[in-house]
Amino acid sequence: MKIAFQMDPIGDVDIDADSSFRLAEEAQSRGHDLFFYGPDQLAFQEGRVTARGQDMQVQRVAGDPAILGQLREVDLSDFDVVWLRQDPPFDMSYITATHILDRLAGQTLVVNDPFWVRNYPEKLLVLDFQDLTPPTTIARDLDTIKAFKEKYGDVILKPLYGNGGAGVFRLDRNDRNLTSLHELFTGFSREPLIVQQFLPDVSAGDKRVILVDGVAVGAINRVPAKGEVRSNMHVGGRPEKVGLTKRDHEICEAIGPLLREKGQVFVGIDVIGDYLTEINITSPTGIQELERFDGVNIAAKIWDAIEARL
Repeated sequence: MKIAFQMDPIGDVDIDADSSFRLAEEAQSRGHDLFFYGPDQLAFQEGRVTARGQDMQVQRVAGDPAILGQLREVDLSDFDVVWLRQDPPFDMSYITATHILDRLAGQTLVVNDPFWVRNYPEKLLVLDFQDLTPPTTIARDLDTIKAFKEKYGDVILKPLYGNGGAGVFRLDRNDRNLTSLHELFTGFSREPLIVQQFLPDVSAGDKRVILVDGVAVGAINRVPAKGEVRSNMHVGGRPEKVGLTKRDHEICEAIGPLLREKGQVFVGIDVIGDYLTEINITSPTGIQELERFDGVNIAAKIWDAIEARL
C-alpha cells in the first residue's frame, strides 16, 4: 500500500518513544511505501487534495530516524492511507487540516477519521460519558469557575485545548490564584477553560489505556515526578508497567463502540483511579512503552485493524 504521514518533522522524533515512528516502522516491515509531509504542506487545489513532501524510509538510528527522497507534490487520493499524526495544539490550523482531509472521503482512508477528530477533541468527547468522569465544568466566565471551585474546593484548572500537561494547575482550598490565572489565560486566548475536581489518586499514577478499533489492548501507568500533579511524560512523568482493572474494562466497553463507529482506530484514554479524564484521538502516544512492558506488537494490531477496514 501507499501510506502518507501528516506529522511534525520526522527528524525530531525519539526513535524509542515516538508512536508515529513506530507506526511507520511497522508499515515499512509489511512492505508498504511511505511518504512524509508536514501540516503546512497540505493543500486543496482546484478539487484535489495535495501535499508537498518526500518518500520516506524509516530507520532505528538515533538522531537520523529517516531517509527522505526529493521534495515532490502528490495527490493524496492516490494513497491508500493517510495518517493524521500532527501534534496539537488543536487550533484553527488543525481544524482546517481536518476539513481538507475530509475531502478524501470515499477515496483514501484517513486515520483517525478527521471529521470526528474535529468534532470530538480530547477534553470534550468525555462529556458524553459523565457517569465515567469526575465533576467537570467548561467555562470562560470567572464567576462560573469560582462557583465550581467553591463547591469542590480542590480542583484542576487547564486550557480546554492544551496538551502535554502545559498550563495545568492544581488549586486547593487555600489557593488564592484563580482570578490571576483566569486573567492570564483569557489575556492571550479566547478559548474557555476546563475545571475538574482534583483526584488524589493521581499520586499513584495517571493510566494511559490504548484502544485499537474500540478495544483495549493494554495500558501504561504514568507516575508524576515528586512535587508534581501532572503525570505527562513531557513534564517528567515516569512510565511503568500496569494491568487493566475491572473498572478500566468497564470504561473501555462503554466508549469503545462509539470510537469504532466513528473511525477512531488508534485512541489513548486517560484514567485516574476510577475516572475517565480524557479521550485522546488527535495524536495519541504510548505504543512503544506498552510494547516494551507487555511484549505485544501494538503497532501490528493497529495495522491489522486498518487493513481490515480497507
